[in-house]
Amino acid sequence: MAERTDDTKPQISLAEYSPVKKSKRTGRSRKQDGDQDTLQLKKEISLINGISLIVGNMIGSGIFVSPKGVLIYSKSYGLSLIIWAVGGIFSVFGALCYAELGTTITKSGASYAYILESFGSFIAFIRLWTSLLIVEPTSQAIIAITFANYIVQPFFPSCDPPYVACRLIAAACECLLTFINCAYVKWGTRVQDIFTYAKVLALIAIIIAGIVQICQGHTGHFKNSFEGSSIDIGEISLALYSALFSYSGWDTLNYVTEEIKNPERNLPLAIAVSMPIVTIIYIMTNIAYYTVLDSHAVLASDAVAVTFADRVFGIFSWTIPIAVAFSCFGGLNASILASSRLFFVGSREGHLPDLLSMIHIKRFTPVPALLFNCFMTLIYLAVEDVFKLINYFSFSYWFFVGLSIAGQLYLRWKEPDRPRPLKLSLAFPIIFCICTIFLVVVPLYSDFINSVIGIGIALSGIPFFFLGVYLPASRRPQFINKFMGAVTRNIQLLCYCVLTEMDPNEEKKPEIKSN
Repeated sequence: MAERTDDTKPQISLAEYSPVKKSKRTGRSRKQDGDQDTLQLKKEISLINGISLIVGNMIGSGIFVSPKGVLIYSKSYGLSLIIWAVGGIFSVFGALCYAELGTTITKSGASYAYILESFGSFIAFIRLWTSLLIVEPTSQAIIAITFANYIVQPFFPSCDPPYVACRLIAAACECLLTFINCAYVKWGTRVQDIFTYAKVLALIAIIIAGIVQICQGHTGHFKNSFEGSSIDIGEISLALYSALFSYSGWDTLNYVTEEIKNPERNLPLAIAVSMPIVTIIYIMTNIAYYTVLDSHAVLASDAVAVTFADRVFGIFSWTIPIAVAFSCFGGLNASILASSRLFFVGSREGHLPDLLSMIHIKRFTPVPALLFNCFMTLIYLAVEDVFKLINYFSFSYWFFVGLSIAGQLYLRWKEPDRPRPLKLSLAFPIIFCICTIFLVVVPLYSDFINSVIGIGIALSGIPFFFLGVYLPASRRPQFINKFMGAVTRNIQLLCYCVLTEMDPNEEKKPEIKSN
């Protein structure tokens, strides 16, 4: 870790070792600014790639496996569909706010970068620490395990698949996708495109089957569809919370802002296209499920899409488990791409060791950050109760999302004349922040113990912030400097990487600040 200030370029704090910042190789991503010669990530993510990243990360295994979370608490088909629609609208509000933030603060890193810009280093570090320690590796481990379960399940139709086999396949999946993203950014985006198309086609097949059933007169489950609806505010809140969890992932593209072609145009456009697609698919898929399955069947099923396929697709029902596996594979790829950029930006800002902000001098990919992300996920794959860890960050997730959009309001007040290619009505961030307060309070009310544990995990980063960021390098224990210097040197030689900084052209964009 290195000490940084807002007015200086990132500097290496290790007196024992100064990594080479310049490469003799020229290429499209090499920028020149007078005597300064730096290497940046290449802008290779197109509009279509951006849409695939957002849709691919939002549509995970949940809509196939367990969309029953909303139904459990709403207690009726009619109210559950309304909650799915409300969740979609709320997510659109958040995504539009992130579109403005992403075109105003043109850094990768999503909420980490926005909190850093608005509220400073400490809170941004805590957000980064939470993601590094539990959010990202736990999420990826669970997605990889779900993928492995659905790949192995056909070979063990009458019993649970072997624990070790599933964990090994999950680890192999994580390593394969890490290799693909290390090789070339284009390889990662192509994998994302292919598997996003596959999962969307599978959901379209389910929707069409549901429409056919409706046209054939199978509408009995929708009679008195609001009968028995819950009127308890707490249960409705939990139903909405479940829906919003399924919509999470709309901020994926903001993690790779610096790699988007023409981000001022393509970032908001990708968000504007993706959000209606996902919202419509979610609502129509649930209508299809409800057409074929009654409420008892939905709530009793461990994989609703598989139960639906067994009743409707006949001999082709095997296609849905494969679609679930494809969905997990694509979602894991998007998560790896996004989280590695988060660690990359955190390192570049001085909140993580310098080695994580290095990129390969020929492939222009953040290889050390990708390998670090893979290493953390493999550690959590060795934890038997990894699924329980997901409960610890519900509180912190919505807290930091809400804080980043509160930062949007703060920057509107502090820097009213700052260039904003996209400028929303203040109603959007205000409404979203008010609703986020509600979403932060719900976990404290419904799952107090896990929320407190999540808060404790976040606060455990304070000593590391003091030692690695706040404390000057000269006052840190010298063995830490020597150790990090040796590690940085060896990783640089092993991965053939150099340090990178922000594109000088991006840094020179005019910013007119208020007095």
